[in-house]
Amino acid sequence: MTAKQILFNSFLQEDFSPKERAAQAWIVIFGFIFLTVACYFAGAAAMLRLVFPVTALLVGVFLYLRHPILYIGFTWWIWFLTPLLGRLIDYRVGWDPTRQILIAPYLVVFVTIGTFIRHLPGSLRQGGLPFFLAFLGVFYGFLVGLVYNAPVPVARGLLDWLSPIVFAFHLFMNWRDYPTYREHIQRVFLWCVLLTGIYGIYQFVVAPEWDRYWLIESKMFGSSGDPEPFGMRIWSTLHSVGPFGAVMQAGLLLLFTRTGFLIFPASAVGYVSFLLAQARTNWGGWLLGVIIILGSVKARLQMRLVTIILVMAMCVVPLVTLEPISEVVATRLETFSELEKDNSFRERSESYDKNLSIALSNVLGNGLGNIWKVNEKTGQIEVFVIDSGILDTFFTLGWFGAIPYLGGLILLVVTVSKYGEGRFDSFMSAARAIGISSCAQLIIGSGMLSVAGMILWGFLAMAMAGHKYYQNNSKYPL
Repeated sequence: MTAKQILFNSFLQEDFSPKERAAQAWIVIFGFIFLTVACYFAGAAAMLRLVFPVTALLVGVFLYLRHPILYIGFTWWIWFLTPLLGRLIDYRVGWDPTRQILIAPYLVVFVTIGTFIRHLPGSLRQGGLPFFLAFLGVFYGFLVGLVYNAPVPVARGLLDWLSPIVFAFHLFMNWRDYPTYREHIQRVFLWCVLLTGIYGIYQFVVAPEWDRYWLIESKMFGSSGDPEPFGMRIWSTLHSVGPFGAVMQAGLLLLFTRTGFLIFPASAVGYVSFLLAQARTNWGGWLLGVIIILGSVKARLQMRLVTIILVMAMCVVPLVTLEPISEVVATRLETFSELEKDNSFRERSESYDKNLSIALSNVLGNGLGNIWKVNEKTGQIEVFVIDSGILDTFFTLGWFGAIPYLGGLILLVVTVSKYGEGRFDSFMSAARAIGISSCAQLIIGSGMLSVAGMILWGFLAMAMAGHKYYQNNSKYPL
């Protein structure tokens, strides 16, 4: 072993105990938090638009190398909280149409490209084919994007499409530590539901100035409500209603796999905020997830889940009956019986009627970055939203990219659907339910990108990791 290798291994792990590495990791995390808070309140809030992504990346690299478990939690929290920080900065120093601070979560996730590069060839014999196929599809879209689109939008599109895949691959390749990863992810999403749920209700009742400012400047009145108390469709600390709905849907399904005194307060605020988000697609995804979970666990666990659901309902229903919460929720629920009159439903139907044949006839695709266009008046890069993951995939990747990408995703869903460990491991059952229900929502949303994509790919990967862990552990009979 060379001196350089000895030094590198020493830096990674060998000279420190697990407790010492954990202590170092927490010191780095708290240092990162202190730096962020200090910059914000010391008059350097504008600098955070650059400093925050860079320091988040450095912390991500450090945790990835020194404390992989905390790296997972840090990554999720960066996704959950960065948009709120961005709104606070905008409120203090002025609107930033580039939204450059939102690049931070992608940079932290992209650290796992190291795992992808190191382990991809050998992983094909271990079940990693779905990730490889999806990577091929995205790489094809990247090459086409370089031909047809500007470099910056192409790079932004690459982060959007590839980040969930490489992060999910990282989770899968760490299957030997599945119990530790499972426990950590459960804990992260428990606190996420509790804290984002509380802030979501506060956002609905108070309508903080920074959220109103963001809603006005972003001009998202149609999809996010009015900038006034009791007028917003809440999105809590996330970037918009869709990402919040995806996160809360996953978090609430994961609460069925946990025990402890925080479960019921987290459920109460979580379900109320989930309803106030008025995200019907995610309501349907949650219901599908519950059905999948109940259909895949043993009778004893089914009874436990039914009991939890009933107790949660007893906590949530009294809160939902309060005005004006009841009016908002009831009005939204009524739209299910009159979908043909609903503007959102009509717009999606018209989009499919107009664009489906165009998308399917686009053999080569428009390449990554095709939904990011330069506004000729402002000179800023803006995103054109396509409310369908299927249409988005064919528009962006074409047939040559969509076939391997969707093939990898379908192979992943079919594979995890065959696993039987969910009978005794409720987390595996929930992870599979989250992944499959997220896939079902691709018909009416681009849920394979951003934090929704992280959830879709990440939880399917955790189900695969759990299966491989039990396969290689003889004390768990399959």
